[in-house]
Amino acid sequence: MTDVMVSTPGGDYPIHIEAGRLGRIGESLPSDATAVVVVTNPTINNLFGEQVRAALTQSGKPVTTVELPDGEQYKDWQTLNLIFDHMLGLQLDRRAVIVALGGGVVGDMAGFAAAVYMRGIRFIQVPTTLLAQVDSSVGGKTAVNHPLGKNMIGAFYQPIAVEIDTTVLNTLPDREISAGLAEVVKYGLIMDAAFFAWCQENASGLRSRDPDLLATAIRRSCEFKAQVVSADERESGLRAILNLGHTFAHAIEAGLGYGQWLHGEAVGCGLVLASALSERTLGLPGADVERVRSVVDAIGCPTRAPRLLGVEQWMSLMRSDKKAQAGEIKFVLMPEIGQATVGAADSNDVAAVLNEYAA
Repeated sequence: MTDVMVSTPGGDYPIHIEAGRLGRIGESLPSDATAVVVVTNPTINNLFGEQVRAALTQSGKPVTTVELPDGEQYKDWQTLNLIFDHMLGLQLDRRAVIVALGGGVVGDMAGFAAAVYMRGIRFIQVPTTLLAQVDSSVGGKTAVNHPLGKNMIGAFYQPIAVEIDTTVLNTLPDREISAGLAEVVKYGLIMDAAFFAWCQENASGLRSRDPDLLATAIRRSCEFKAQVVSADERESGLRAILNLGHTFAHAIEAGLGYGQWLHGEAVGCGLVLASALSERTLGLPGADVERVRSVVDAIGCPTRAPRLLGVEQWMSLMRSDKKAQAGEIKFVLMPEIGQATVGAADSNDVAAVLNEYAA
């Protein structure tokens, strides 16, 4: 087993990374927990629910389950209330613990429910997608979507543990593996040129689920994420670099309708657009832009963006991004591979990139 520690003002907690970890997640339950609520979706419940509940009931705590409908399009207030209806119906108190068993949607919603139920209860992340394992389960970002913007309503709220079982990745569709690898590649682009080169060299093996390569990718990604989150829990500075490609990606998701593209697919495409914008704005070499495009293609993510309704709709959607300030769109850009900065970009440069890379 590999442990990665996260230390923030909101709490310190371990990330446990281990093949077969689902059978041991009860070890992370607090001794004073009065009840456990597993929040999941039907697909994940059918695959892993019985095993997880068996591991949790070994603690002697009562365990119940809430199933949320599966998909980004259900990451909203109406679905969130299913968790509250369940917990309030059982009259659960402040020592109840939520276990988020699923991908990024389940993790974000269960975490947000934990943040606001009785003004805050404990929760454990059990991510079952590669994207959630390397990104969304770590760092305490919780939220629901709004029709006018992705993840616009939420809270920074840290889990008490993250439990990563690498064997669950064997059940994922190929698209989900590709989507998660986009976030892995992102860490190399913003923090470690050598790691990006490693991703480039091993793209084929990662995509084909080589277990040793995936274990390395997960561990390194969690280490990068923990380093950034520990330095900047609430995204007041450094943490914003984790959004490389996301300004474009969130516009794609909102413009097409949540669920049409997987989040990681949109991020992969966003990495290509962000690198092209970095070339125009910061002088990133054209050869590096091609390296980014090639790696995104090799891991199986789109490299061409949808046209949506034209440049004006793109701009409108990106002004709704959380990094925007006073209506000015902010982008994460790279002066070189392995480094990132946040700033504005000339609208003509943004339009040129969209016109070049929109399919």
